[in-house]
Amino acid sequence: MSRMRQQGWIRTLAKVETPAVRMVCFPHSGGSTTAFAEWAPAMPPGVELVAVQYPGRGDRFGEPLVDDVAEMSGRVVLELLRLPTCDQVLFGHSLGALVAYETALLLRDMGAEPRRLCASACLPPGHMRNRDIHLAPDDEFWTALYALGGIDPGIAENEELRELLAPTLRSDLRAHATYRPRSETKPLACPVSCYHGDGDPLVDEKQLTEWADSTSGEFTLRVRPGGHFHVATDVAGLVADVLGREPA
Repeated sequence: MSRMRQQGWIRTLAKVETPAVRMVCFPHSGGSTTAFAEWAPAMPPGVELVAVQYPGRGDRFGEPLVDDVAEMSGRVVLELLRLPTCDQVLFGHSLGALVAYETALLLRDMGAEPRRLCASACLPPGHMRNRDIHLAPDDEFWTALYALGGIDPGIAENEELRELLAPTLRSDLRAHATYRPRSETKPLACPVSCYHGDGDPLVDEKQLTEWADSTSGEFTLRVRPGGHFHVATDVAGLVADVLGREPA
């Protein structure tokens, strides 16, 4: 049997021939690049939008899953360094915030620190709650995800869809649960922005200020409507805030 050809990690959602800025987006657990498809029309001139496609979903369905944040970020960095050089803004949502954080550290260590790191819907590194959820039996697993607001109810109630998505979700949640920041890591110098969806049951807003420890530069915290998946609410406004510009 022939082996499946493995795809790369980066997908371009809004192409710019000579970008001044590249926004790099990292999806949530179980998510794919489609989570940021609606962001493409909100990109201002000169800003390229790319997103990370983790194995096991979309056009990488069937590829071996990766359940280690450090490995994920290492693979992403190798591909980002091959792209035309420009300022980069990293935006990670939920699990993606940790992958984006580790990616920023690696880029910094290679002399290519991003212009800004944006962490969305995610507790500071090492603070995840419900660490054992990926080990729960199926019924308990889906009930917990549904109760926490981390899954679409339509998925939780569809048995065939649950069976299809469970391995990928468990792998991603395992990556999140087992991630530990390196104790010797020096803070970033770039600004770090934290985005919180008001009422998000997965994130304690009081702990989010600890993201400030990840940088010696400016730290900002934004609270937005939309709960855990606030990234689908007022996309133009969010993109403008991430880029430090007025909404188009």
